[in-house]
Amino acid sequence: MIAATVAAALRPGDVVALSGDLGAGKTCFVQGAAAALGVREPVTSPTFVLVREYDGIYPIRHLDVYRLGNLQELTDLGFEELLDPSILVFIEWGDAVGPLLPDDTVEIVIRAESEDVRLIDVHARGAGWNHRLAGLSDAVAAWRVEDTR
Repeated sequence: MIAATVAAALRPGDVVALSGDLGAGKTCFVQGAAAALGVREPVTSPTFVLVREYDGIYPIRHLDVYRLGNLQELTDLGFEELLDPSILVFIEWGDAVGPLLPDDTVEIVIRAESEDVRLIDVHARGAGWNHRLAGLSDAVAAWRVEDTR
């Protein structure tokens, strides 16, 4: 539900950097967001291929930088070209490539409190998110109230 709420605020050109421990739910978050954005095919982790692409309401790129040893490897692979303004980009392990992320980035931090409980922090940085963040906060607050009933 939270992934769909965040997805509703996303547009082509946005970058979503996901972080959290192994198994925290980064790929699951991308699956939920992609489904909300009209992706009908299975969304799987790109750990071994680095990048997967999907067609939905917007074109989506899903990166996983876990296996990369340093920032230079990602730069050498053409990271800047992957950040196309017509494509929505999700980056798993985004905290590992922080210096390469654009100024306008949504950061999702997922922490596993238990097998069934996740804490999710959403931080948007950059002027492009000022007005969208307010709407996102209202939507999440409404979702939390509904969820507790």
